[in-house]
Amino acid sequence: MIAVTFPDGAQRSYEAGTTGLDIAKGISPSLAKRTVAMMLNGEMVDIAKPIDADAKVEFLNRDDPRALELIRHDAAHVLADAVQALYPGTQVTIGPVIENGFYYDFFRAEPFTPEDFAAIERKMREIIAADTPIVREEWTRDEAVAWFEKHGEAFKVELVETIPADQKISVYRQGDWLDLCRGPHMPSTGKIGQAFKLMKVAGAYWRGDSNKPMLQRIYATAFAKQEDLDAYLKQIEEAERRDHRRLGREMDLFHFQEEGPGTIFWHPKGWTLFQTLISFMRRRQQEAGYIEVNTPQVLDRALWETSGHWQTYRENMFITKTEDERVFALKPMNCPGHVQIFKNGLKSYRDLPMKIAEFGIVHRYEPSGAIHGMMRVRAFTQDDAHIFCTEDQIMAEAMKINDMVMSIYKDFGFDDIVVKLSLRPDKRVGSDENWDRAEAALQKVLDLVAAQGLKTGVNPGEGAFYGPKLEYTLRDAIGREWQCGTTQVDFNLPGRFGAFYIGADSEKQTPVMIHRAIFGSLERFTGILIEHFAGHLPLWLSPVQAVVCTITSDADDYALEIAALARKAGLRVDTDLRNEKINYKVRELSLAKIPALLVVGRKEAADRTVSIRRLGSQAQTFATLDEALASLAKEAAPPDLRGA
Repeated sequence: MIAVTFPDGAQRSYEAGTTGLDIAKGISPSLAKRTVAMMLNGEMVDIAKPIDADAKVEFLNRDDPRALELIRHDAAHVLADAVQALYPGTQVTIGPVIENGFYYDFFRAEPFTPEDFAAIERKMREIIAADTPIVREEWTRDEAVAWFEKHGEAFKVELVETIPADQKISVYRQGDWLDLCRGPHMPSTGKIGQAFKLMKVAGAYWRGDSNKPMLQRIYATAFAKQEDLDAYLKQIEEAERRDHRRLGREMDLFHFQEEGPGTIFWHPKGWTLFQTLISFMRRRQQEAGYIEVNTPQVLDRALWETSGHWQTYRENMFITKTEDERVFALKPMNCPGHVQIFKNGLKSYRDLPMKIAEFGIVHRYEPSGAIHGMMRVRAFTQDDAHIFCTEDQIMAEAMKINDMVMSIYKDFGFDDIVVKLSLRPDKRVGSDENWDRAEAALQKVLDLVAAQGLKTGVNPGEGAFYGPKLEYTLRDAIGREWQCGTTQVDFNLPGRFGAFYIGADSEKQTPVMIHRAIFGSLERFTGILIEHFAGHLPLWLSPVQAVVCTITSDADDYALEIAALARKAGLRVDTDLRNEKINYKVRELSLAKIPALLVVGRKEAADRTVSIRRLGSQAQTFATLDEALASLAKEAAPPDLRGA
């Protein structure tokens, strides 16, 4: 007999080998009917899995958030089943669950198009409506190879042949169709429901290798409820309207081109926005006691070997060899350079904490398929800082960073923040003892942050290779999450470079290094801001804060005078003196997301007044010139300078 413990602490005894489904039926037929999987000792498994030893069991219904991955996994199988039924000869490869949905890769001579989606979705609905049982089978490797070879599934054969010969292979069957899969899955296709949609088709190389066949990837999504799907599709529609790439063109901020993949060509207005962000952060850092430095873009391979980047990060680095056979790399991170600055000159414990900051440009190789506008680039600027301190100072400094992060995000209108602790990855440098100390320190910080009422979480295995980190994730205006800020405690890098300070005991001590970023990538943060505000940036951030528009040429001189006075007041102002109708000018400047239009004609020039039109409003207000400029100048002050 085995003892099964349920979430409420109750225990029952069963024969060894009893399945979760048998247990659920014994408790209540309705429980068995609504259960789609079970948590067995904390691991999600098939409801039909036999239980052979004492265990903790929790039954999941399809409305449980944890079951969403199952719904999408089963939907991927149904997608492949439908495609092969409609297009005989199509080979299946892999179909994983991804963020917000799933995809399946197919090999087929004729390309899929979005016009095929309606037929595929109809077939999927038929398969789901049939409520066909999903059954797990175990095969030997030879059995699997023979079956897939017989059915012309060359890609599946390749996958199976990578599995050890003595290992049993898990196959899931629904009716006449089956797939190689580890599972788990729900009991039948009907549990998937009808809240799914095919989204797009794209190309993808088999196993991500450009030397291997090109596959066709169909992306899709699925939810437990139709209202959840509708909300997601609405978010997608809104995200397309806010896309920073489209708005960047309309606002004349930047562009991309093939000759510089993953890099940004900043236009004057975009560069003004970028520099406004840097100026804001520079002031905040100076106020917090940071000193700004600048380190080289290209450094010798030996430095990256010492830091550990060469061994753990080389595939992400741009590397070059000079005629004298020296190997260099474009820096992917600023931290090794900052250690060199710390090492230059003798430091005492009285000098700590020493806070070094840099708006450092870094280069990281991203695969072509991963590049996405400003959100995923190969060259970007970090608001990077490193705090060299004693172990006793970690808590205080990490909390100062936390308070600074929260204050700055609030200045940009972000108040829904989640802080997560990312723990040691498999691929890392340093001793377990150092990792234990670093993780313990950040766990205490996370506990303090949680006590302040912030949402927190833990990401096992997601730390940097040199240390654990706190990650700050913000939610934008349409509910999307963006991980931006980080605080990383590093017991390893300073010691690898031989950095030290003289302690109170007059002995050499190795400093702790706290890596800190708030914007993270300034390019990415700029893209997030553009999309968060849908291009309607706050006045203090807008590259052009106002445009003086003339109704008639009689007001040209007055418009130029207004622009000069506005610039003297610190405003970024342009003029529009074109011989065009005022409604045309208003439409065009609204598309460019100009926050304020100061409209003047013969009457306004005579009275020294202006008509003010604000972006997003049809209303006009009237004010004297002095009142209008004073009001705009006050509104345009950066948050950290208001009231100064």
